[in-house]
Amino acid sequence: MKRQIPNVSTDEKITLRVNETTAVSGLSRSTIYVLLKAGKLQTTKVGGRRLILRESLQRLLQPANDLHASS
Repeated sequence: MKRQIPNVSTDEKITLRVNETTAVSGLSRSTIYVLLKAGKLQTTKVGGRRLILRESLQRLLQPANDLHASS
């Protein structure tokens, strides 16, 4: 008997794949990878997949974290 996995929307997931992150944030794939390399997004690796923690993305996109604001 095959195990059925429920279809969960990206709104309910606690981790997102890179393509899901681009879809929900509006950021480009290359920007996501730049942010990952800079340590601005928290991730976990499960198997061969790099998963981005939704909380980390939400914190990054808070108004106080404007990437283009001058200091």
